[in-house]
Amino acid sequence: MQKLVSKAINLQTGNPEEKRKEILDYFNKTWSIDEKLYTQLKSDDVFYHRGDSLRHVLLFYLGHTAAFFINKLMLAKVIDKRVNSEFESIFAIGVDEMSWDDLNEKHYNWPTVSAVREYRNKAKEVITTVILETPLHVPLKWDDPFWIIIMGIEHERIHLETSSVLIRQLPLDEVIPDLFGKICTDRGNAPTNEFLTVSGAEIKLGKPINHPLYGWDNEYGHYTEKVADFKTSKFLISNGEFLNFVNHNGYLTQSYWTEEGWNWRNFKQAEMPLFWRKNGENFKLRLVDQEIPMPWNWPVEVNYLEAKAYCNWKTDREGKTFRLPTEAEWYRLVELCNIPNELEWQTAPGNINLEHFASPCPVDKFQNGDFYDVIGNVWQWTETPITGYAGFKVHPLYDDFSTPTFDGKHNLIKGGSWISTGNEATHHARYAFRRHFYQHAGFRIVESETPLLIHNDEYEMDTEVAVSCEANWGDGFTSDENFSKKMAEFILEKANNLSIKNVLDLNADTGRLAFELAPHFEKITALDFSARFIRMPIQLQEKGFIRYIAKDEGELVHYREVVLSDFGLGENKENILFMQDNANNLKSIYSGYDLIIAPNLLEELTCPFLFLEQIHERLNDNGLLIIASTYEWELNNVERKHWIGGFKQDGEPLTSFEGMLNILSEHFTLAETPINLTSVFYKSSRISEQHRSEVTVWRKKQFK
Repeated sequence: MQKLVSKAINLQTGNPEEKRKEILDYFNKTWSIDEKLYTQLKSDDVFYHRGDSLRHVLLFYLGHTAAFFINKLMLAKVIDKRVNSEFESIFAIGVDEMSWDDLNEKHYNWPTVSAVREYRNKAKEVITTVILETPLHVPLKWDDPFWIIIMGIEHERIHLETSSVLIRQLPLDEVIPDLFGKICTDRGNAPTNEFLTVSGAEIKLGKPINHPLYGWDNEYGHYTEKVADFKTSKFLISNGEFLNFVNHNGYLTQSYWTEEGWNWRNFKQAEMPLFWRKNGENFKLRLVDQEIPMPWNWPVEVNYLEAKAYCNWKTDREGKTFRLPTEAEWYRLVELCNIPNELEWQTAPGNINLEHFASPCPVDKFQNGDFYDVIGNVWQWTETPITGYAGFKVHPLYDDFSTPTFDGKHNLIKGGSWISTGNEATHHARYAFRRHFYQHAGFRIVESETPLLIHNDEYEMDTEVAVSCEANWGDGFTSDENFSKKMAEFILEKANNLSIKNVLDLNADTGRLAFELAPHFEKITALDFSARFIRMPIQLQEKGFIRYIAKDEGELVHYREVVLSDFGLGENKENILFMQDNANNLKSIYSGYDLIIAPNLLEELTCPFLFLEQIHERLNDNGLLIIASTYEWELNNVERKHWIGGFKQDGEPLTSFEGMLNILSEHFTLAETPINLTSVFYKSSRISEQHRSEVTVWRKKQFK
């Protein structure tokens, strides 16, 4: 194991060729340790099992980390050829219980394990070639091709940990012990915990843009919080301490639980932590690959809801106010204990980075100042729902890493665990999970009478999403005509008296078109490439409203609230299925439609030519294809070789419409004379862009 362990890379200094070798070594170690994790499965058949019913089968994750590299390198135009387009579709998108997540096994024809391993080998060759041959400049910045390589590496290290949690939930007879690393053998009674005072201070959160270590988008920006004095537990809460909560009927007493927590407890019929096992009066602990007699001096591993219930139980018993730390309080503890960041380690100052054990260990083993396990051993739940710091910007090549979690339902975990490596083991790491999810996570508790203030923005702050919201819903605040509404009227006119039941909207954006069409068709599947955008119509569908911030002028803004019913919409909204997918590499399930709509999609695709060549496969005979496009290929840097027109061919001008006609004519006839529709994109109250989209209607030929 030790030979595969490595620390994150300094991206700001060094010789370019030495840095290239360092990155290649980091990549190879990451790839190898990821594959080593799956050697714990007893047979390849286990790859088709789920550790958690809310996650994919394990085979998905074996393929996902490789497909992620290829998909991002394609998106960044670092490579221009896929390794396996089918695999890069089915292994593209993981799940977080969002409405657009796809966990229907009928939608997946999982390949053989050997085929996925072969795919991984081919992908590795491509990635290695990119590392060896792509020009490298130091310092690396987030618009550099090598940033995508580091992104892929850190993404794989995330899944090293999350997949280990899934394996931990498999039946014991499906795993083989002691193949991944050595577990801790130090077990005993729980130490007596105590509360120590932490002096308050002004804490500045946020990672500088020129920080030497790779960061995910949510780490950057700035936020300052005045932390008051507080007391916190010297140790993480141990299994032994948590047993008191269990023995005092903590899982059966509703008053200790939040409403969300009690609903979860009843749904799961939980009576103790997920990884505890009880036989008579004897307890055992399930690790990733084995069960051991309960180590009462190890940290308990629970979800946020259980940790919060424990705090409420302790508050009730002692008459003091106990809760979990906030993100800022955890940073204050790190600051007070003077814990070095990853690059400054000689040896990890805690049970982290796989440097010590392949399991948790006693809560009194790794001391940091007056406290223990400030970092490492298990993650620590906080009271803080994740959101972006001021100045937050999404990375354009991974725009749905963070923003789907900015919903007030995902709480931050801090400090890392025994298997946290790379970015996960750094001070600035910000990972958040739904409150009922399990990770290798436990908690320490805070005693404080200071009112808890949670920084959680209810308004969407993402500038690009806000511009889209204004384009889709801004007619609620202005007198301008709305493109999506006009598009819907046009579509309904052309679909009149036709037998159209099943509709595919291939650029759902923030959802206006789908809601306009919902009353008129039995089923609408609305896809968008970006989770940032599609989560807005999901919220409209579920809650009936969204909020976002639109720029007025200078530092002034408009706080917009869109209520679906105010637009006369919402009828048959349950007919819409919003999902995330790539229109240039769709899953095979998206077929059999009577009407396919591609509104302003072509100019956003990597290869519009390929899309037009293949779209007939998704449409029923005599079905309609309606395309709206500005043909603005340069805006999204569509490579010249993928343009369908807008250039001279054989010395004569070839318009994009003519190019589209040439491509589609084999399978379609042009059903209508093209028209133009105008859309307006507001950058601020006084600055807008007007786009004219050409709308064409095509009927699929019926071949006998």
